[in-house]
Amino acid sequence: MTAPARPRKLAKVPFVELADGRLQGVVSSGSDIERVYVSSVAVGTYAFACSTNNNRPCGGARGSFCNHIRALINEAVLQYGAERVARYLRVESADGEPSAQSIAAGMSSARPQQGDARTAAPVFSRFLRHLAYLELAPTTAPLPEMQWFPPTRAVA
Repeated sequence: MTAPARPRKLAKVPFVELADGRLQGVVSSGSDIERVYVSSVAVGTYAFACSTNNNRPCGGARGSFCNHIRALINEAVLQYGAERVARYLRVESADGEPSAQSIAAGMSSARPQQGDARTAAPVFSRFLRHLAYLELAPTTAPLPEMQWFPPTRAVA
């Protein structure tokens, strides 16, 4: 497991991952505390999708990246580092050193198409599964579903 490049606040983007050939995650709504958006950008083509957790389309993602996708890119850079995000998404940076802004600009300049919003369900499901771990009581006993994580140190 790689440590985050920099600490990030989880209130705006509580879940971000580079998986399934996409940068994808969950972004909180700026206007409704009970609404979240599931956003994604595909590797290489930069096809994007953004919809609410109950599959309503994002009003801002009409022909270009919405604010939710831009927030997702920013948080991905904090979580994984700009070089790793740019390499994963296959974005060439014009100024050499990638940043969240140059990654978003590089993808936007390719005029990406709106992608398939059906990818939102598995992403939101993984997010909910991660949230379930927060409800568990603290323990040093192993969790069977997390046995594939390598031990970090021996417990005496």
